[in-house]
Amino acid sequence: MEFGKPRWVQTTVNVDDHIIVPRLDPAAVACDPEKAVEDYVSSLSMLPMDRSRPLWEFHFLDIPTSEATSTTVLRLHHSIGDGASVMTLLMASSLSTADPTRLPAMPPPPKRTGPIYQRRPRPPLSSGEALLAWVWSYLVLGWNTLVDGVLLLATMLFLSDPRTLFTRADGGSSKSHRHMRFLHRSLSLDDVKLVKTAMNCTINDVLVGVTSSALSQYYFRKSGDINTKEICLRSFLLVNTRTVSSRQTYVTKVEAGNKLSSLICPFHIALHDDPLQHVRNAKRLMRRKKSSLEVMLTQVVGEFLVKYFYVKIGSFFLRLFMTRTTIMLSNIVGPAEHITLCGHPVAFMATSVYGQPQALTVHYLNYGNTVKVVLAVDDAQFSDCHQLLDDFVESMMLIKDATNFRTLKSIRFD
Repeated sequence: MEFGKPRWVQTTVNVDDHIIVPRLDPAAVACDPEKAVEDYVSSLSMLPMDRSRPLWEFHFLDIPTSEATSTTVLRLHHSIGDGASVMTLLMASSLSTADPTRLPAMPPPPKRTGPIYQRRPRPPLSSGEALLAWVWSYLVLGWNTLVDGVLLLATMLFLSDPRTLFTRADGGSSKSHRHMRFLHRSLSLDDVKLVKTAMNCTINDVLVGVTSSALSQYYFRKSGDINTKEICLRSFLLVNTRTVSSRQTYVTKVEAGNKLSSLICPFHIALHDDPLQHVRNAKRLMRRKKSSLEVMLTQVVGEFLVKYFYVKIGSFFLRLFMTRTTIMLSNIVGPAEHITLCGHPVAFMATSVYGQPQALTVHYLNYGNTVKVVLAVDDAQFSDCHQLLDDFVESMMLIKDATNFRTLKSIRFD
């Protein structure tokens, strides 16, 4: 430590200190291997990491489950890297299962180059309406950025989401470790793309819509509230600030560390007759966020606080944002095909975090032709967390069925 500021130092790594092969209760494993693995992974959220050595561990669970013959758990401190950097490191260390002579392929990059906002080129001065539209887009950009900046300031000072059954019982103010449970389920990437194409939106729009639909189902079933029509809550949405082209250049350059920003994205708890309304709302809200520099503003403020007031001040305000929003939401881009790591085919990947003040965190990770939805839930607060996970699967099915019906109806009218 130098003037209270953490810094990296060279050290000697003893690999044996980082390899853990636990012995689980044979009776519990024989009775329900899925739950035995789930319970062990969840127990890690209560165990502090040894700060006297590098903050990473591999836990090997040689227990067959319905998805894989064994499970490897990588636990590491977030200071080492964010989800995107860890994913690129994994890709650079693995091979394609289909063709072991090459590295795995990543999904094609989107048209934009930045994290959210894409600068529009100026049309010729003689273009008339196009030039006016270009000027208007910058006026909208400035206004939206101003509004978002004011909302960010208000959130730092006083603005907080209404308390619901998704809010931690202590409001997230306690810094004590909470026992988190990690659940995951696979969704079809083809189903997500089907909705994306039909609704003319992005994959992120569809996933935000699925999240809104699932949480709405869970809320109204659990609360029994029949009078409330709609509740507006907010999610703390993590954004990778690296250029999207970095996903394609992981072979030559693995960027460690954290390059994250965030935005506060509203979502609605509501019951709609048409499940696609959740996707429409998500599309509208995300389009609004893309016409703002909120991500850049948050990044600049965060870097300023860390640089001039040290990490503790920056982490204080980060935690403040988290305690005043309802859930944390993230989407990580994985490989477009199945991979083999150290000669072992990887059946699935599921990423999550713990230590955050929210009682519920939702991660999405695409791998091959699937999208893995991963929930990190406060174990004491969500005793029926598996039902909540089922709501995500059911919501995706309802949205897909509504999309098929909409397409069929359109064909009939044509």
